This record gives sequence, C-alpha cells and structure tokens, in this order.
Amino acid sequence: MKTVLIVEDDPINARVFSKILSKRGGLDVKHTEDVEEVMQIAQSGAADIILMDVSLSHSVYRGKAVDGIKITQMLKADTQTSNLPIILVTAHAMEGDRENFLKQSGADGYISKPVVDHQQFVEQILALLPKEP
Repeated sequence: MKTVLIVEDDPINARVFSKILSKRGGLDVKHTEDVEEVMQIAQSGAADIILMDVSLSHSVYRGKAVDGIKITQMLKADTQTSNLPIILVTAHAMEGDRENFLKQSGADGYISKPVVDHQQFVEQILALLPKEP
C-alpha cells in the first residue's frame, strides 16, 4: 500500500484529507507538521508522496521558521529525497500563484484548498505516485 505524508498545520484539513485518501484512494496516510519528522520520513523512504501545505504557521527547522515552499526546496535539493513527488496544497489560489509556487519550490503538483471534488483530489495524487515496476 502506498503512503501519503500530509504536512498540514490545520488538524481539520489533515483529517479530511486523510479520510478522503484512505477511503477513496486506498492509501495509507501519515500526518505531521514537524519538519524534523518530515525530513526523517522522507529520507527513510516511509512515504511515497507528500502533500505539502504552503503556509505552515508553526513549522520551525533548525531554529528558523519555514513554510511548505522552503521544506519542498530542502527535500528537492537532497539527493536522497529529490525524486519524492511533492504536491503543494494551499488556499492561496490567486492568478499566477500556482506557477510561482511550483517554480519557487520545485514541487511536482499543486492543489488549491478547499478541496471540493474529492475524486479529482484522489486522482491527482494517484497520478503522481511512483508506478510499481
């Protein structure tokens, strides 16, 4: 079973995403907003894909406040985790945000909140999951 790591600071969003992905997508779900834990899970290969909230209000890494863009940049810069698909999830859905965020972060996809179409949400994630050889 494939595992999705949800990096989200809103417990309600995390719960909703988790339910949708496990029920509709048949996926295993982990959730944390602890950056050290995100890095550890990613580096250990315990996640197949990451859903990354762009504006993490409480996340700190090595003494510095970081957001989802910064964490994505760190993961993409690390040879151990650079191939791990990351989808940015954000309520910032203004014209041009998608392109900006994707370019800035190096992420593989972008989903705007709120997630209205649950099936489409699951399909976007499944489409980016690494295929079994």
